[in-house]
Amino acid sequence: MFAKMRLSLTFSFTKKLILPFHYNEIIQGLIYRLLDKAIAEKLHDEGFVLGKRKFKLFTFSRLFGNFERQGENFKFSSPFKLYLSSPYNEMIESLVLNLLKTPEIKILENNIFVESVEVVASPVIKREVTVKMLSPLTVYSTLLSPDGKKKTYYYHPKEKEFSQLVKENLFKKYKAFYKRIPHSEEFHIEPLGISSKNEKLVSYKGFIIKGWMGKFRLRGDPELIKFSYEAGLGAKNSQGFGMWEILEK
Repeated sequence: MFAKMRLSLTFSFTKKLILPFHYNEIIQGLIYRLLDKAIAEKLHDEGFVLGKRKFKLFTFSRLFGNFERQGENFKFSSPFKLYLSSPYNEMIESLVLNLLKTPEIKILENNIFVESVEVVASPVIKREVTVKMLSPLTVYSTLLSPDGKKKTYYYHPKEKEFSQLVKENLFKKYKAFYKRIPHSEEFHIEPLGISSKNEKLVSYKGFIIKGWMGKFRLRGDPELIKFSYEAGLGAKNSQGFGMWEILEK
């Protein structure tokens, strides 16, 4: 019924909504709370497994609306919009049904109201598309420093490893979900006009994650590109990274 759809969720509130500058963990927690317990536990505890890797296979956008910076917080004016997508049908269905049954939600100490739950029509995916990130795109490697300590290195979109790691990550998520290899392994991502202003640093559970907003060109097998639309590009999708939309000409 809701198969592989992207949702556009609009929330309203009567007072100003205060959220910390780094709100990804809060929004992720809200999403889990809105799911049926069994589905939330499956995603959180099990995910979709490939070898030693577990993937949650959902992604969400940054919050869109009118806001102002206030110290370490954002002060939002009503309403704000959030996009969410997943190839996992049961998750989307559970979320929609529970949102329709729960018109009022608590986020931190704020009461917010479900204004609308809309299904975003799936775009026509061609072999080459230009996209705009709705949440930062990140890929990384865990390296050993000379003193033997582990260090996380986040790649710049212009580094050659960036495209390769995005591609490898996408293959792994596809295989974890479908339990088969994709029909084609053709996929490439290219940054378009990315500069330092597109760099975003996000604090999540005390760790700093570096990601990139902006425009990218995707080329390759339409099935793989479509899966990245549903599940997200790059790493840490379920923490609010890697969601994109097609940039209309």
